[in-house]
Amino acid sequence: MTRKAPERQAVERYRSRVRGCLLGGAIGDALGGPVEFWSLERIRSECGPDGVREYRPEDVACARTYGRITDDTQMTLFTVEGMIRASVRTDRGLGFTVGVLHHAYDRWLDTQLQPGPDGERDGWLITQPWLYSRRAPGNTCLSALAAPRGGERKIKRFGEAARNHSKGCGGVMRSAPFGLLPPWIRDSPSWQFDAAAEAAGYTHGHPTGRVASGALAVLVASIVRGQALPDAVETTLRLLREQDEHHETLRAVEQAVEAARGSSGAAVIESLGGGWVAEEALAMAVYAVLAHPGPEEVLDALALAVTHSGDSDSTGAICGSILGALHGETALPPELAFEVEGRDTILTLADDFIYEFTAGDRLHGDYGPYTRWKDRYPGW
Repeated sequence: MTRKAPERQAVERYRSRVRGCLLGGAIGDALGGPVEFWSLERIRSECGPDGVREYRPEDVACARTYGRITDDTQMTLFTVEGMIRASVRTDRGLGFTVGVLHHAYDRWLDTQLQPGPDGERDGWLITQPWLYSRRAPGNTCLSALAAPRGGERKIKRFGEAARNHSKGCGGVMRSAPFGLLPPWIRDSPSWQFDAAAEAAGYTHGHPTGRVASGALAVLVASIVRGQALPDAVETTLRLLREQDEHHETLRAVEQAVEAARGSSGAAVIESLGGGWVAEEALAMAVYAVLAHPGPEEVLDALALAVTHSGDSDSTGAICGSILGALHGETALPPELAFEVEGRDTILTLADDFIYEFTAGDRLHGDYGPYTRWKDRYPGW
């Protein structure tokens, strides 16, 4: 990737968007997680007529806990880590290889199968003990990522698409980071679409699962480039129309845009689906952002995104990612931001992503400098 020297002011705006996107996604995830599978009637009964606007308590090890994230945020963090490592790998002249993300997801799989770090894996993120916790990961992700291991290695290799026909939302929920590459490094919506679609395909084999993931990356990338929200949505729709097998995703997002022109509410978002499949999760999140687009409406949008009887954590995570990229970290509700699980790790990883893509030449290179960055993010 070509690296240019960005202006300091541009870097500051970019930094706020990256931190906002990752932290916003985690907040939406944690807001929706406890009410996933709840009926709309139960949500309204226990949370009030305005829906879910604060973290619901969860009992963990006999203690009341708030702000717990799910596998949505876990996998998003490993997406970010994989992108940093893919960038470090370009020192070898190999180019930015999306296949490196498959290894990142394999490291995430370790956190679901092991009680804690065992010292066998390199890099920094895998050493974070709090990530070693199962948060209802999708069976599709688990089985697809387990395929290259052990005896199944003969039927699937790293970098190959999953051999299933799932279009569950497990690909799109983790795809926002592909839109976070700064425009002075990668100003190509088509590349961002293709990269996100390829990475989603490692676990979800249905074309719609890949197309919806690419669409989210393009939407976030358009926002990061400075487009206003309506223009960013139009850019996404325009690129969607150019893709093969785009019809389900295009129809879902167009329905969301049309719905946002009318009244907003839980009944409207439920009319767009349950969020269990990729195109519905994307459409429901886009609708919530369009219904409440202002920086002072972030909590309203998040509440709308999670107040329904479907996959509330995934729609919340996608919505939060878009909102954070759109408005930056300072617009996120502080009453939710301060308490979200893993905030230190999330923001450290966000900053490391920013360092890699704005000042990577000061951290590593073919002929130096030689810093400990490559211990933190080995290039494979």
